[in-house]
Amino acid sequence: MTQRLYNLVDKEVLKKQVQEDPRKRITLSFYQYAQILNPPFFRDHLFILLAEQEVLGRIYIASEGVNAQISVPEENWASMVTALDSIDFLNSIRLNKAIEDDGKSFYKLKIKIRNKIVADGLDDDSFDVTDRGQHLDAAAFNALAEREDTVIVDMRNHYESEVGHFQNALTPDVETFRDSLPIVEDLLEEHKEKNILMYCTGGIRCEKASAYFKHRGFEKVHQLDGGIIEYARQAAEQGLENKFVGKNFVFDDRLGEKISPDVISKCHQCGEPSDDHTNCANDSCHILFIQCPKCKEHYENTCSIKCKDFNQLPIEEQEKLKPTAEFNGTKFGKGRYKAHRKEHALE
Repeated sequence: MTQRLYNLVDKEVLKKQVQEDPRKRITLSFYQYAQILNPPFFRDHLFILLAEQEVLGRIYIASEGVNAQISVPEENWASMVTALDSIDFLNSIRLNKAIEDDGKSFYKLKIKIRNKIVADGLDDDSFDVTDRGQHLDAAAFNALAEREDTVIVDMRNHYESEVGHFQNALTPDVETFRDSLPIVEDLLEEHKEKNILMYCTGGIRCEKASAYFKHRGFEKVHQLDGGIIEYARQAAEQGLENKFVGKNFVFDDRLGEKISPDVISKCHQCGEPSDDHTNCANDSCHILFIQCPKCKEHYENTCSIKCKDFNQLPIEEQEKLKPTAEFNGTKFGKGRYKAHRKEHALE
């Protein structure tokens, strides 16, 4: 029987441990498409390797590969790289370091087995998933982006592009990558003869999307190699023009990292400029939304007066109301709650 390895310590205890640990941690991400014949066995093997290096984070494993967002103590960086290199298909894998990073991005190690490392809803047997778009570094991306016969496409979700995106990019109004593929195809239909230049956070979504769009008849398909994270690093190191405006949304406790100083979004409660995502502090709601510091204080980290009042109730009363109570998180999708109305103005 396969040994099941999990971190069973309470999250709040782990969070306190990480916050009080004076050691510097490095946040990073990586992915790799590869054929994994026994995902459960590989999952436990990887857990043991990374736990020994005090790695924290979230990793998805499927028969098609690995998708990881993690952090590691700076002092363990070299030994972690050696551990990853011991796995053939992860040997010399590119590790995308976070741009803004205090090392407090994760508090425990979670490795889960999924059907796919990114949910795309595609039948991979119906097209060649290895026939991907041309990879471009930051300099090549900038050069192609400036051409009139180029269309830039954001392959991320609306709540990601809302706080930051490349100049002149198409930003589909979608909540999931699965939703984006048919919508993007419709948006691009009139541009089929142009250069299609797509990007995402770290590159993984574009790996599959570029192959799919080539299969659908788009010939000039390109993708930003390493995504926004690698682009920002290269632009800074090489002194290139930064064509990304605003903040890059990330899927860890930071929820974002500044790529440019511009704030292009608004607080979902008062409408003032803000690009700080948060999850409603009412765990029965937990909706993801944008909240400025003033509203954060007024609403006590919640998305509404209703959630604020609910959080102030005794736990016993909350438990009684939970089965029938309806909050923004049960009514709206991710980032869909926007209260820009006078009745939601601060009192």
